[in-house]
Parts: sequence; structure tokens; C-alpha cells
Amino acid sequence: MPTPAKSHGRLNIEATRKPRALLQDTPDLAGAWKAKVLTLYPDMFPGILGHSLTGRALNEGLWGLEPIDIRMFARGKHRNVDDTPAGGGAGMVLRADVVGRAIDFADKGHSRADWPVVYLSPRGKPFTQAMARRFSEARGITLLCGRFEGVDERVLEARQVEEVSLGDFVLTGGEIAAQALIDATVRLLPKVLGNAESTEEESFSAGLLEHPQYTRPAEWEGRTIPDVLTSGHHGKVAAWRQEQSETITKARRPDLWEAYLKDKS
Repeated sequence: MPTPAKSHGRLNIEATRKPRALLQDTPDLAGAWKAKVLTLYPDMFPGILGHSLTGRALNEGLWGLEPIDIRMFARGKHRNVDDTPAGGGAGMVLRADVVGRAIDFADKGHSRADWPVVYLSPRGKPFTQAMARRFSEARGITLLCGRFEGVDERVLEARQVEEVSLGDFVLTGGEIAAQALIDATVRLLPKVLGNAESTEEESFSAGLLEHPQYTRPAEWEGRTIPDVLTSGHHGKVAAWRQEQSETITKARRPDLWEAYLKDKS
């Protein structure tokens, strides 16, 4: 098994199972928020996370990424990570002993109070902006990416793993969902977006969908920007945006609208 992490000043030097070829140029700053990803396909990372704002923030050390290969925790001659479902059925299930060792390795040096462990699963709680905010306020997060028919239930119970769903659909694995969750969380970290107000005015931040946005040209194919947005009257602009957010949310997401009304009452 790998040795525990050693801290050398501001940089963390540790024995790790992440593919260095993918992340060799990204600094690992002590104290920075980090995502540890337990996966059978570590070469899928950083993937989309290595581009745009998240990629720049990763290169600047504003957050860290550590893909951990689940296969490295398999034992025995064939180092199997999965087996057939108990009771019969199609597909394969990730073994509790293998996943348990992987989670234990990722857990070293952390407290669950400020470092949640999440399994990306269609049966989990729906991922929300509020959940992303909670994860961003932790020291980091460990994400378990399932494959095949899922993960042995016993390890989820024994390691108190939180299940989170990206939506009511099924993917071939949890890696895409993990990248989406990380992206939504990382952008809430200090200095990542550069403008804190950006995260305060977008969809879901106040329980509503975002108002329509416009920019130049002032007229396009006969369509003009609403006059209120070019009036220079900040109070009227704010009132218009609030009204638009409420109208759109009520029409498109009655579930959010109902929750919004309850919160206001």
C-alpha cells in the first residue's frame, strides 16, 4: 500500500496512484480544495476539466485533482475488481473489498466532516446548486465512479458514502457525472471565476432560473434589446430581471417555483 502524504512547505509530496503524465504540470498546493476520483479509467481525467476556467484554475493551483485507479486495490492472481451479481442477473458488480480499500486510501488524512465521499448513482439525491455550494465549502471531495451494474451495497453502507444523481438517466459510468459535479463545484471556489457576482446572479442561486441575457448588436434580425436594459436605471433593471426570473421559473420549472414560494412565506 502507498505511504501517507508528506508535506514539504506549501507543496504536497506524496506517493500516489494518479497518472503523472496527465497532471505533471499542475501544482499541488497544500490547503487547496481537491477532488479525488476513484475510477477504473483514470486517463479520462482531467478531460473537460483541463480546459477553460477550470483548467486555468487547475494549472494555477486554485484546486487540485487526483485520479485514483481502483484496479490498483485488487488482489489475487487475476486482480479482479468485479464479480457476478448475487442472486443472478446480467452484468457485473464492483467488489466491496476492492472499493473499500480504495476509499480507505483516499480517506487518509481527512475527516468526513469536511471531506465528503460521493458515489455518482442514478438512485442518489439530485445534484443541485446548493449541493455544489456545500461541496465547495469543504476541504475537498472524493468521488466514486461506478461501472457495470454498480457497486456492492455493503461498501456504500460501511463507508457511509453519499449517493448523488446527475439526473433521471443512466450513463455507462460515473466519470462524466463526476466531471460535471467537479465543474459545478470548482467554479464556486474563490478566485476561479474572477468575479464573485457571477455566481450570485445565475440560475438556481436564489432559487430561480436566470433571467434572459442580451448583448451587442443592439438590433439583430429585427429583434432589439429590451429598452429597460439600456435605460441606465439600475433599479428598473434589477426589477425587470427579477420579474423575468420569476416568470420563466413558474413556466418551466413549477417544482422550483413552488419551493421558491414556500421559502418566501
